[in-house]
Amino acid sequence: MRLLKNTWYVAAWSKEIGTDFFTRTLLDEPFLFYRKADGTPVALVDRCPHRFAPLSLGKRVGDNVECGYHGLQFDCSGRCTKNPHGDGRIPPAAKVRSLPAIDRHGLLWIWPGDESRADVNLIPNFGHLESPGLKTIGAQMLQLAHYELVVDNLMDLSHVNYLHAPYQQVDDFLQAKHDVVQEGNTLESRRTVWSTRAPQSFRPFLSDPDAPVEYWLNIRWHAAGCCELETGVVPVGEPREKGLIRIGSHIVTPESETRTRYFYASSRNYRLDDPEADEETSRWQQIGFHEQDKPMIEAVQSRMGDSDLLSKRPILLATDAASIRARRLLASMIDDETAATQSASPAYA
Repeated sequence: MRLLKNTWYVAAWSKEIGTDFFTRTLLDEPFLFYRKADGTPVALVDRCPHRFAPLSLGKRVGDNVECGYHGLQFDCSGRCTKNPHGDGRIPPAAKVRSLPAIDRHGLLWIWPGDESRADVNLIPNFGHLESPGLKTIGAQMLQLAHYELVVDNLMDLSHVNYLHAPYQQVDDFLQAKHDVVQEGNTLESRRTVWSTRAPQSFRPFLSDPDAPVEYWLNIRWHAAGCCELETGVVPVGEPREKGLIRIGSHIVTPESETRTRYFYASSRNYRLDDPEADEETSRWQQIGFHEQDKPMIEAVQSRMGDSDLLSKRPILLATDAASIRARRLLASMIDDETAATQSASPAYA
C-alpha cells in the first residue's frame, strides 16, 4: 500500500489506551499499545523478532514487554534487554520497531516515518475537541474500504443532498458557490448558501426554524487523512459567531488496502449541557456515518475491486474539485517522499 510515511496518523482515542495491552492493525502492521507507569504511551510493532509471536500474548515486566513464547524482554524503545537462554547474549538484530507516539487533543498520534522528523508541531490542530466552550460527542468505526474513498466522501459534500436527505438536504446547496483553496499541503473546500431554510439537523435548536439563514460548510484536509468540517447556520444578516456552529472531526487511518479506521466527533457551541442535544448528535452519527456513508462507501469499494479510483477513469463533476485535488496532492507528496528516500539510500556498484 502506498502511504505517506512522514506524517502523523491517529491510532486511537487517548482514553482507549491504558496500562493493559491494546492491539490494533494500522498501516499494514500489527501494533501493540500500552502506557508506562508514568502514563507515557508506547507503540511497538506487535511481533517478536525471534519466532514472530505477537508480543501482546506476553506480559508486562515493569514498563517492559516479555514475549510469551520464549521469554525475550523488550523495553519501550523496542530494544531487547533480556535473553533468558544460554549465556544470555542478546543478538544485535533483537529489536522491535517502535514508533513515536504522543497524546494530543484527546487522540493518540503515531509517526511511521523517519523518527528524526517527528515534529509534534506538525500534528493538525484539533484543539476544539477539548475546548470547554464546546460539547463534543465522538466515537469510531471500521470501514471496509480504501481510506482515500472515505476522504473523497468527506471532501465532496454534494452527497449530503442525496445520501443524507432529508436530514441534511438544503435548497440551492448544489448551486452555491464552491471554492477550493490550497495552503501549503492542506486544502479547504468552502460552500455557502446565503439565504435558505435551515437543514433538519439544525432546525430543532433554532428559535424560529422557518426564518431564512445563512448556511455554510467548510472542510479542511490535512494529509493524509485528517479533515475538520465546520458547519453552521445564522439568521441572514447576522455575523457567523452568533450562529449555531458544529465542528466535525473526521480522521481516517488506513489499516490495509481495503480497511480504514475512522475516528469521528462533533463539537457544538450550543446547548452544551443538554442531554437531548447529545442524543440527537449520537443519533445522527449512527444514521449518517454507520447506516448511510459506510454501506455506500463499502459498496463503491466492492464495485471497484482492487483498482485505484483514477485508474478506472471515472467521469468527473464540478463537485469533485476538492476530492480529486486532495488525491493528486497526496500522490505528489508520496512520490516526493519516495524519491527523497531513494536518493538518500547508499548506492552500490
